[in-house]
Amino acid sequence: MDTSLLTNIIAIVLVLFYVLAIASALEAILKARTSQGAIAWAISLLTFPYVSVPLYLVFGRNKFDGYLEQRDEIEAESLRMIRNTTGMIEEHIVPVSKDTPMYTSLFNLARMPATTGNRVELLINGQQTFDSILAGLVAAEKYILFQFYIIRDDELGRRLGRVMADKAKAGVKVFVLYDEIGSRKFPSTRLYRQLQMTGVKVAPFNTTQGRRNRFQLNFRNHRKNVVVDGKYAWIGGHNVGNEYLGLNTRIGHWRDTHTRVEGPAVLGAVLAFATDWRWATRSRMDIDEFSSSRKGDSTVLVFPSDPASEYEEAGLMYHQAIVGANQRIWIASPYFVPDHGIISALQLAALRGVDVRVLIPDEPDGPMVAMANWAYTRELLPTGVKVYRYQGGFMHQKVLLMDDNIAGIGTANFDNRSFRLNFEITLLVHDPAFASQVDTMLQEDLRRSRQVSLEEIDNKPAWFPLAMAIARMFSPVL
Repeated sequence: MDTSLLTNIIAIVLVLFYVLAIASALEAILKARTSQGAIAWAISLLTFPYVSVPLYLVFGRNKFDGYLEQRDEIEAESLRMIRNTTGMIEEHIVPVSKDTPMYTSLFNLARMPATTGNRVELLINGQQTFDSILAGLVAAEKYILFQFYIIRDDELGRRLGRVMADKAKAGVKVFVLYDEIGSRKFPSTRLYRQLQMTGVKVAPFNTTQGRRNRFQLNFRNHRKNVVVDGKYAWIGGHNVGNEYLGLNTRIGHWRDTHTRVEGPAVLGAVLAFATDWRWATRSRMDIDEFSSSRKGDSTVLVFPSDPASEYEEAGLMYHQAIVGANQRIWIASPYFVPDHGIISALQLAALRGVDVRVLIPDEPDGPMVAMANWAYTRELLPTGVKVYRYQGGFMHQKVLLMDDNIAGIGTANFDNRSFRLNFEITLLVHDPAFASQVDTMLQEDLRRSRQVSLEEIDNKPAWFPLAMAIARMFSPVL
């Protein structure tokens, strides 16, 4: 190749990189949800464009543009299902009013009503969870909606898969939805092929579909949502894999929590799945059967959150629970990397006398997350927030307990990714009896934990404060 031609090509590529860097920096300044993130991206893009531009294309977007392009169509599908079904549960819907400020704010966020007349079962750890889900799948007569972030072709995955395959062959409609990053090996597995061959409709969430969305790998569907016949739904922290049963010898004991809900609230789980299926497949589910009868005394709000919203729905949900607490707010999460607003809310709650406790794993998933946990712990302890580190295994549950009457269990971690980038779903239960069960569960978890003190952090090696500061700086992308 002629030297001058090669020089010209290199020059053009360099110019394009800088043009993309400037355009990306402007976009970051205009659209970043935090000033820290905007500054960090703008400086890195203009200083190191050759590295930062590709990273920005994958990790820098905080709005799911591809989803927004179909938002009207997706919401139209949701509204169609709501019109076809909410009339059946109208008598159970909690009215939006000044008397129900929490439900009013969350309804305005998620556009999903809270309902009375539900029965909720607390499922502690994998054995209880998957025994319950398997029993529900076996009993299915009309349809199964099965959605997980991770689906593995292992002993547990094959047990669940065999039941769904048999049901599909018997005429039950079976829909399986998975995240293409969390379950990246799933399409090449024997389990995947078996499900397809037996008539199960299997689809990835497919965040990268469409020409403009090729680099949108950072938006993940983290929901774990199972529905059977519109009668029962399972929502919680477990994925489908042997490790969630504690069978992985390297990880050991896996501490997680799930729920089984029966009653009008199941509609929320159906709508969340239907909305995701509409995006993933560009097609409509032919599912309208739904049970509307009263099953218990729990008021339940199924709260889906996503990065296509104008608001940070999951973060605002947690914020609402914290500021609304009068006696206590207990939070259990495997990832504790909150933003400044959440930190301030926790500090103020503790300062006004609320019993604020945060439960995290003693061995977090990754060194950067671990250091960020220590950084935020150091900030919270002086205000009276109590931080506990769970021992004897990995704690993966996402649970909140507000006062003695409201409990939340779902998929949203206490971090920026769940607040801003992931599709999540949380079950909020207003029921003193259920809250008491969650209290008993968390009390046992606390007994298996150790409380962190300021002295422990201050006595760390000299390099520790610097490591905490660096981890905190990167916390928006953890």
